[in-house]
Amino acid sequence: MTSMVRRPLTGRQTELLARLEALVLAEGFAHFTLDDLAARLHCSKSTLYALAASKEQLAVRVVGRYFKGAAQRIEEQVAAVEDVRGRIGTYLAGAADELRRASAQFIADVSAFAPTRSTYERNARAAAERLRTFISDGVREGVFRDVHATLFAEMAGLLIEGIQTGVLTRRAGVTDSEAFTALGELLLDGLQNERRRA
Repeated sequence: MTSMVRRPLTGRQTELLARLEALVLAEGFAHFTLDDLAARLHCSKSTLYALAASKEQLAVRVVGRYFKGAAQRIEEQVAAVEDVRGRIGTYLAGAADELRRASAQFIADVSAFAPTRSTYERNARAAAERLRTFISDGVREGVFRDVHATLFAEMAGLLIEGIQTGVLTRRAGVTDSEAFTALGELLLDGLQNERRRA
């Protein structure tokens, strides 16, 4: 099976994975059987088996593809921004945009299935690490006050996880986009170097 996963995808397989990702983002994956997926995607089960050995492994592959693609798109946006405050804002706005593509059912299914939850948790840790880098850069440049960058980033990471799982947004009665905007304000206001502002 490992060699199957590492084999380069054909154009048809790449297109099929993109369609499968769109379907799973919109409707989740737990309730689908391979027969259901084959019918919805107008392909054979053997075509799906060429992508993964089981429905569960297919879910892991598609969820991984979504998070990897999201991270790449966000990083492309961040790369165009020079100001460290702008990088944090762009990063969080990009995360909000990417998350808007995912249905509540998708997030629930990812959280309920240990292998996809693991992918999700790695993504949240990577987000916290990326924010730590931005914060450290801002402290070094004097844009932000001298703070414990890892602690701030880990706190932000927990809030991102709360947004992604829907817990925070449900409790606060806000959209994901509003929550990410508020997180950006919280971080940037909390990090502001008062001497620089003066």
